[in-house]
Amino acid sequence: MKFYLVDHIQELAPPDRIVAVKNLTLAEEYLADHFPAYPVLPGVLMLEALVQTAAWLVRVATDFEKTLILLKEARNVRYGTFVRPGGRLVMEVTALDIGPDASRFKAIGLCDDKTAVQARLTLEHTNVADEDPAGPEIDASLRPFWRRRFALIGGPRALENGQPGA
Repeated sequence: MKFYLVDHIQELAPPDRIVAVKNLTLAEEYLADHFPAYPVLPGVLMLEALVQTAAWLVRVATDFEKTLILLKEARNVRYGTFVRPGGRLVMEVTALDIGPDASRFKAIGLCDDKTAVQARLTLEHTNVADEDPAGPEIDASLRPFWRRRFALIGGPRALENGQPGA
């Protein structure tokens, strides 16, 4: 199962900042097992939502040059309030540095204006071709995939407006 934890990009100001949203519904399969009597978004998925949000900022800031963006390090991770079905996790990610092969971020996830998760993230970016001889073909197919997904979550409109999208 693949978890896409960014439902919509609200604000995008590359290479500095991105604000994205994850809406939590009871339709999320993992809620059936994660505290069934008290369903909440698992902490590891809150952290993953921050990572995915930061990855979108890297993709846009580097014109989708790298096809794999991976978490290298999460430091100072702290959790606050729960995100329950019907809630929205608003992820605000600020780039401290976006380099050619790695980036660092300060990230916070808010629910009802209360901190649900915060962390310092380091992501590494690479291409499949760097590891696999068949990689150039895979990279060539991944770039349009990520651009299409970016369009589906409102990225181009957030980028054009430079402020909250509808």
